[in-house]
Amino acid sequence: MISAERFQKELDIIISNAIREDVGDGDHSSLSCIPASATGKAKLLVKDEGIIAGIDFAKQVFAYVDDNLEVEVLIEDGEKVKYGDIAFYVSGSSQSILKAERLVLNAMQRMSAIATKTDFFVNLLEGTSTKILDTRKTTPGIRALEKWAVKIGGGENHRFALYDMIMLKDNHIDFAGGITSAIKKTQDYLQETNRDLKIIVEARNLKEIEEILKSDGVYRILIDNFNYDDTRSAVKLIGDKCLTESSGGINEKTIRKYAECGVDYISSGALTHSVYNMDLSLKAV
Repeated sequence: MISAERFQKELDIIISNAIREDVGDGDHSSLSCIPASATGKAKLLVKDEGIIAGIDFAKQVFAYVDDNLEVEVLIEDGEKVKYGDIAFYVSGSSQSILKAERLVLNAMQRMSAIATKTDFFVNLLEGTSTKILDTRKTTPGIRALEKWAVKIGGGENHRFALYDMIMLKDNHIDFAGGITSAIKKTQDYLQETNRDLKIIVEARNLKEIEEILKSDGVYRILIDNFNYDDTRSAVKLIGDKCLTESSGGINEKTIRKYAECGVDYISSGALTHSVYNMDLSLKAV
């Protein structure tokens, strides 16, 4: 996984790029009618229910726009919210508050939706030992926010990107000349480049799992698009030789049954690619 320092750099890039995109050479709506000396206060109003996420990110945005803005947090990231709740107050330059408004709302609405969906999936797994993972099926440019939201919702992060973990999927295996060849070439590459990266290998059937298990050094086997019976057989076959992960179209109706097959992880792209934004507003008070 990526370091905290690198993750923060990703957040810094998101903020600077979003402000560049939205503000350009100036917020002329505010500049034209609000004096530079004007001050005000606004509240983050919740108009929905679920898990709030993005409070800490909002604080970073406000500080980037104007480090004199003051934020009074009433509800922390990861807490349940309902219609009418006030998550925080922000006070200071009126122009600065308005400049930051849209980025704060866009990010928090998306992050809260992801955290809420993740929390829903986590609750479906209650009583099992299976953990829910996100994927790389994220919105380009804001992956750090979406994966942060998964963590806030109680899930766990899969690899952040292509550079922090090896994942040999069907196309890698086919292009490399088979499972054994793909694993061997990967291990040689890691040794030659002096890299310490975990290796995950995808299996399409039980026969492929048997072949994967002949190679040492595999961290996790991705049991992809298996039915329940074959998943149970795969878990039994793998035993404690490495970790197990189910994936492939798993939804709220099937996730519990896959967890009961005994897998360590279930990965779901739906956590980030299929959510409806939480309704939030920033209102002057």
